[in-house]
Amino acid sequence: MRLSDVIIVLSRPAEAGNVGSVCRAMKNMGLSRLRLVSPEYETSDIVSTTLSEAGFGYGGTQSIIRARAVHAQDVWENAETFDSLTDAVKDCALVVGTTRRRGRRRKQVSMTPAETVAFLKDRPGPAALVFGNERAGLRDDELEICNFASHIPADETFPSLNLSHAVMIYAYELFRNLAGPEGAAGRAAGEDSPPADDAVKGQWVPLDQQAIDALVLEVLDSLKILGFYKQIGQEEQGRFFRDIFSRASVTEREGHYFAGIIAKAARLAKR
Repeated sequence: MRLSDVIIVLSRPAEAGNVGSVCRAMKNMGLSRLRLVSPEYETSDIVSTTLSEAGFGYGGTQSIIRARAVHAQDVWENAETFDSLTDAVKDCALVVGTTRRRGRRRKQVSMTPAETVAFLKDRPGPAALVFGNERAGLRDDELEICNFASHIPADETFPSLNLSHAVMIYAYELFRNLAGPEGAAGRAAGEDSPPADDAVKGQWVPLDQQAIDALVLEVLDSLKILGFYKQIGQEEQGRFFRDIFSRASVTEREGHYFAGIIAKAARLAKR
């Protein structure tokens, strides 16, 4: 994986200033792909007059973001906005949710930033790092969309980090492990990951989240024929398969092969 494969996703960001600071942190560490999900900072224009008077030359939310981004305005200008987290990550092979909170519906697997980047390093992209709202973090339903969780170890007396600080910690680990001489040269030349359609035969191209969801439905349908899910459990098992397939970076061929095995078992059981 390269830096250009990593997408930073901010879900429901509440403060425009934090978004600008995230842009700066990203550019400091060679990251450029930013996605926003249902931003909540439209009413954060209270300081725009002061910023305009200070000579920034912008008004409203734009002024706050651009002022905090400093020389990383291009990250903000190229950012994509989505109505839902599902839409924002559907083209990603792996989705990592950042959260310090644990619980029954808060994922069984959680890694530190260093462990997360080490896991991503030898895998093909694209991959999304998802950060939640500044006040409440990722909701349970948002974390369920992610394939595993990641957390930043901190003092238990005050474990909550500023959004841009959290992004910087991950961005630093990504830069330290994924940039290197080859990564820097690739970025300088404007080189991006080749699209899946142009992949060389035999190249490892994992399924994105949309394709994985379709594969999971196919597998669940076959298991239902085998007699599974007479009781509750189908939804939970669906999330289990999706996360496993994503973390394993299953390819299209492997997905069809696995689904075919389960489907054949279902056909044999009906005879």
